[in-house]
Amino acid sequence: MRIGVVEDDDGVASALVDALTANRIAAERMSRGADILTRHPDFDLVLLDLGLPDMDGIEVLRNLRQVSAVPVIILTARDDERSVVRGLRNGADDYLVKPARMTELLARIETIRRRASRVRESPAQVRQFGDVAIDLAGRSLTVAGSPVPLTTKEFELLAALVDNPGTAVSRQQLMDQIWGDAFVAVSRSLDVHMTALRAKLGRPALIETIRGFGYRWIG
Repeated sequence: MRIGVVEDDDGVASALVDALTANRIAAERMSRGADILTRHPDFDLVLLDLGLPDMDGIEVLRNLRQVSAVPVIILTARDDERSVVRGLRNGADDYLVKPARMTELLARIETIRRRASRVRESPAQVRQFGDVAIDLAGRSLTVAGSPVPLTTKEFELLAALVDNPGTAVSRQQLMDQIWGDAFVAVSRSLDVHMTALRAKLGRPALIETIRGFGYRWIG
């Protein structure tokens, strides 16, 4: 497991990284919210302080949740009820007040790790929608029994949509997942690949455009 520690206090950050490392958990410290927004794919879990120098931690969490489901534990000195409620409502998996006991933090990290492991035990890797078959493991698409060649990006786009059929997926999520960073990815790239994917599917109605937001697989 690799943990991103987003903490601007050098002493607190150093103590956290040392303690996690001593417990055989790889940890890397970042001091700004912007760092985790561009590097979140590198981590399995994030420890997030709320008092950061470049932006408030709640704002970091909101932006992160637009593009990623990486587990987040808020670790902060703010102990008022409003902050706790805001943190959890904006997508934090847990909330701990400093100074947190290391044994408790480790226990909560382990609980989240087990939960994530269960989620990753994926169901069938072949998704069937009428005469459209998508083999996620084999990275192949078949329509009406005939294989349809896709580029790497086209397949990743298709996989992202069929992974949550019926659920709206934002443009930001797709750009972040496929191009690696929704905050610098060129939106036009998504449009070009979506147009090509729909043409190759031959069934454009399978992918619904949600104006001003993103797309939904409705197969």
